[in-house]
Amino acid sequence: MCSPHRRPLLVVALLCALAVPTARPAGAAEGDGADDTAISARVARLYEDAAVATQHYEKGRQEAEAQRARARRLEALLGRERRELGVLRDGLGRIARAQYRSGGGLPLTARIVLARSPDELMRGQHLFSQESLVLDHALDRSRRASARLTADEARAASAWRSLRKRSTELAATKDALQRLLEEAQSELQGRADAAAAAGACRGAVRLDQPSARPASAWVAPVEDFVLSAGFGSGGTRWANRHTGQDFAVPIGTPVRAVGAGRVVRVSCGGPFGMEVVIEHAGGYWTQYAHLAAVAVEQGERVTTGQWIGQSGTTGNSTGPHLHLEVRVTPEAGSAVDPVPWLTARGVPLGQ
Repeated sequence: MCSPHRRPLLVVALLCALAVPTARPAGAAEGDGADDTAISARVARLYEDAAVATQHYEKGRQEAEAQRARARRLEALLGRERRELGVLRDGLGRIARAQYRSGGGLPLTARIVLARSPDELMRGQHLFSQESLVLDHALDRSRRASARLTADEARAASAWRSLRKRSTELAATKDALQRLLEEAQSELQGRADAAAAAGACRGAVRLDQPSARPASAWVAPVEDFVLSAGFGSGGTRWANRHTGQDFAVPIGTPVRAVGAGRVVRVSCGGPFGMEVVIEHAGGYWTQYAHLAAVAVEQGERVTTGQWIGQSGTTGNSTGPHLHLEVRVTPEAGSAVDPVPWLTARGVPLGQ
């Protein structure tokens, strides 16, 4: 479920990412909201660009596989040509041995001198001409086969060199962008941990929203996710049962409002870490927890698919993910299973 909103080209993305100065470490003094917005925007951009890089890498890998198949076909062709050339050379040996046994090595003038009759002379000359034609033809085929083999060997070697170069370039580009993303994610999470520990949000970061709006009234809260802990599951990290659905996603993944509504809570402390709660029509509330950044303010109205924050691992969390709850009141303890709730609204999540 890759996002269609992948704006920058890969090379431009790398240059832009490298040009952005490194922001202050996580332990820096609070209060500079511009820095928070910059690092959040940088992660969001790199997150999208990493998806583009992955698509380029996958396309390049498929092209490399096709090139590898062509190189293997060339290798198979070379094998056949080597065998054919061996047969031709064996044939040349047989012709040479046959001529030697039949006197084919004698000069034509000697045959003329030794001929006992005009008929024998004509037969000898005819036989010699035929043997010469056969030998010339065999030599020509052998020379052409040798030249073709040499050329195809060069083509095969060039194909393998090109394949190795292409694979190396693709891997290097992807790895470089991944390193940039990991560095930015680490900084974003560090700032989020500091805010969660202080129990005070640093203010909304304003992210560039996707250019296209969803066609439906409801959407999944994130894209490119894997469902992890489900509603009602047990575990030592919960007092009773798990009260939401977890979406395993990397730090900095844009988190979307599943539907239109109004933000009724933005909080940055406690077991949920950074969280946003939205009230929807029909008497339901959705909660988005363990965030690394929030992009909305309390009281703000949001639309379906609007980016309201970025995923993280703040609060009572063992790793990066989004915790989504659907409630019948704004408070904890009134949750219903988000998966069938969203499925009933045309958003099947799969399990």
